[in-house]
Amino acid sequence: SWVSAIITSILTVVLALATLISAFGSSFQYGYNVAVINSPSPFMQQFYNTTYLERYGSPMEDNFLTLLWSLSVSMYPLGGFFGSLMVAPLVNKLGRKGTLLFNNIFSMVPAVMMGVSEIAKTYEIIIVARFIVGICAGLSSNVVPMYLGELSPKNLRGALGIVPQLFITIGILSAQVLGIRNILGNSTGWPLMLGLTGIPALIELLLLPVFPESPRYMLIQRGDEKTAKKALQRLRGWEDVDAELSEMRLEDQSEKAEGHLSVLSLLSQRSLRWQLVSIIIMNMGQQLSGVNAIYYYADNIYATAGVNQNDIQYVTVGTGAVNVFMTIAAVFIVEASGRRLLLLCGFGICCGACVLLTVALTFQESVTWMPYVSITCVIIYVIGHAIGPSPIPYVVTTEMFRQSARPAAFMVAGSVHWLSNFTVGLIFPFLERGLGSYSFIIFSFICLVTLVYIWLVVPETKNKTFLEISQMFAKMNKVEIKLGDGDLPLKESKESLEDAERVTAF
Repeated sequence: SWVSAIITSILTVVLALATLISAFGSSFQYGYNVAVINSPSPFMQQFYNTTYLERYGSPMEDNFLTLLWSLSVSMYPLGGFFGSLMVAPLVNKLGRKGTLLFNNIFSMVPAVMMGVSEIAKTYEIIIVARFIVGICAGLSSNVVPMYLGELSPKNLRGALGIVPQLFITIGILSAQVLGIRNILGNSTGWPLMLGLTGIPALIELLLLPVFPESPRYMLIQRGDEKTAKKALQRLRGWEDVDAELSEMRLEDQSEKAEGHLSVLSLLSQRSLRWQLVSIIIMNMGQQLSGVNAIYYYADNIYATAGVNQNDIQYVTVGTGAVNVFMTIAAVFIVEASGRRLLLLCGFGICCGACVLLTVALTFQESVTWMPYVSITCVIIYVIGHAIGPSPIPYVVTTEMFRQSARPAAFMVAGSVHWLSNFTVGLIFPFLERGLGSYSFIIFSFICLVTLVYIWLVVPETKNKTFLEISQMFAKMNKVEIKLGDGDLPLKESKESLEDAERVTAF
């Protein structure tokens, strides 16, 4: 169970604080900026209109306002896509921790820009700032899971790998709470609400330098065994870290035999074929399953469901709270239940909830209690997404690739993630207009396809070393893992062999 996992590998103060500070400083902002413009949108659009009127002496056309607003929403995931493209060069050059510290520029600058937008009487600055803060989110959504995955012992890797997702949900909830009309979601409070995103960045900038860089990065990519050993001793809380260091050296030897990888060589490597296909499908499934449609347009769904206009903000906050609670649950059960089961259950629940939501929205005009079914479906969907599809792809991306391929893999996964996010944000309003409630059938189909793929192809990775996981995939890819000339024996656990056999390879 997770309790014994924590006892056998004590979560030291250094590891716990490094996890919390990097997740709060980076992942929290990703979630916060997803939801921050949902609640104050009418007041922001009013500001766009007033500014335009003052400038040009005539009111803004509706179509132009819609275009500006959809840009304000979609520039964020577009920035995320560009941030993802920067992952590999930055983490290889600056290290994992170094990249997170550098990334705070992309948060503090736009925070100031958005904070002064009303005084400066310019709405263009908001759209540009949303793009820049998107770059911050694109980098952090990939680098934090990579950093934590490399700091963690193997039996805590899943639990700590979900912490960034937990902070994303806390960020969403914080934005929803601050967006309540009586707090900051009003005509005077929204610039401050947008600007608050700079505070977590400032805290991270001050505190994270105290904590160690990834020992795997120091040893395998920098060749600095002394620093790697010191970092490991601090993270584990004991002196004897030789076993873990020798596992890293073995990975290093194996990688030297295979050579380091760029994105292009990653795409052409036969030995990484199924890992690559898996992370692409999981990241597309995660975003195209409709989660952002539900977040971006939750208020509309509740309004359609007949919730009183003034109460919608509280229902939205309630949904955010459920999301946080279920992600906390996932942190505790991932080491006991494994990654694969949570992914299968999560996508299954989301698939069912989307079908039910379609039925509920179709009949809600004619049946009086149907609106309550709609709200229940949204909450069930959020629960399903929070236990599997939201957090687990990041954990699995860290685990499926070894050191030299990991930055390029995160770059591919991140690009797919943000492009899919951008696509949903852009297309869903048109889908909703064209298909109405039937648009959720498309999302249920995507959930089903992803579920079938995971069932057939993705193996369980819990409690395995990075090298053991590589061996499981080597069998699927029909290649052999080369080892260097060193004399370190490669032990294969019986479990990993059984898991590899259980997976359908084709």
